[in-house]
Amino acid sequence: MTLDEIAAVTGGRLVNAESPVVVTGGVEYDSRKVGPGGLFVAFEGEKVDGHAFAGTAVAAGAAAVLSTRDTGQPGVVVDEPLGALARLAHAVVLRLPELTVVGLTGSSGKTTTKDYLGQLLGRLGPAVAPAGSLNNELGFPYTVLRATTETRFLVLEMGARGPGHIRYLTEIARPDIGVVLNVGAAHIGEFGSVQGTARAKGELVEALPAEGVAVLNADDPLVAAMARRTSARVLPVGESADALIRATEVVLDEAGRASYLLSTGGQAGKVSLGVPGRHQVANTLAAAGVALSAGMPFDDVVAALGEVGIVSGRRMDVFRRPDGVTVIDDSYNANPSSTAAALQALAAMARASRRRTTAVLGYMAELGEYERSGHEEVGRLAAELGVDRLIAVAENARPILDGAARAGGWTGEAIFAPDQAAAIDIVLGDLRADEVVLVKGSRYRTWDVADALRADRRPEEVRP
Repeated sequence: MTLDEIAAVTGGRLVNAESPVVVTGGVEYDSRKVGPGGLFVAFEGEKVDGHAFAGTAVAAGAAAVLSTRDTGQPGVVVDEPLGALARLAHAVVLRLPELTVVGLTGSSGKTTTKDYLGQLLGRLGPAVAPAGSLNNELGFPYTVLRATTETRFLVLEMGARGPGHIRYLTEIARPDIGVVLNVGAAHIGEFGSVQGTARAKGELVEALPAEGVAVLNADDPLVAAMARRTSARVLPVGESADALIRATEVVLDEAGRASYLLSTGGQAGKVSLGVPGRHQVANTLAAAGVALSAGMPFDDVVAALGEVGIVSGRRMDVFRRPDGVTVIDDSYNANPSSTAAALQALAAMARASRRRTTAVLGYMAELGEYERSGHEEVGRLAAELGVDRLIAVAENARPILDGAARAGGWTGEAIFAPDQAAAIDIVLGDLRADEVVLVKGSRYRTWDVADALRADRRPEEVRP
């Protein structure tokens, strides 16, 4: 696009561009990532002002700068860069009529399923599905702007912290295929109830065109009910008899990896997953629904599901230490639903080989009035699953131990760690070769524990 075109679609004004300027590269808001011909977007952050790096970006090859004030570089000045980025992304999607846009949402499993979709759809043609959770008002348009004329599939993860958020994202890039994985307690403090969460998540299927496809989890009643909210073709997936794409005969191996019989339309095939966790069955069924809708042959879907892996970091990342300890690093984020899934995976991995289990659990944010009960519920489940050592990290996670204590008959050990450093000392101070350790929390540096286990380093040695 020319800089004049960018100014027109963003509602900005052209500056320092006496001759025509064409943006031929990608859009970046980190000056260290700008490539030749790119557009650098300058945001005013709390600690760093991107405008200070405009010159550095242009020197690195950027063709222009999108900013809220004149930086002295060729660019477009706008009132508000986040909205301008959204308008630019919308304009780009309209220029790519051959693009199939896939949007997915859910209380848990979004990023992992997005990773699977990128791998499956990539077999049909060039696909954009970047690693990480780029699912908000910044990450969403940023992902859209990675699409080019060669891109066939654009996979967009959609997060929400309140009503209208997903609707706003669909207005930037309207999905052709929409996926709703589940409705749980994530961000329940913002939505008020799981019903409120369901109303917000359903904004995705409401945005689908009549010729689109809504891939819905038939095993979640709140998701299945969204069929009434869309004019698109509804494709239920799950383990229930109502699913058109169904998994049956689910079994777990000693590493907690599921295999199942995938069936649809009279076809059936055995899927053997290479990723741990019973919950991956639901995630891969959703991915299968999208791939089949996009035209992938059934046998190819069966084979591809057995080869997918997790691309984004700290999401059910299982590694084995030289001393034999197995670590499940699921520390990127946490809510009651995702923590329950991780605990079940921990129990399944240990059950087959009778190994000792340790769960290091941190605070789960944005639960509102359900904060205490949500943490207690997780603790109770850990006890019911027979976790041997339950470590709650930081004061706001202490109710996890209270929940475990109220589960009758639990003989495990409840341990409170005031901070990450203390948790590391506790875990490393009593490791056994036959142990499986889960690390899970909501972005409060619980991943320090996982990093210490990966490197077998004490707190003072862990990189801040």
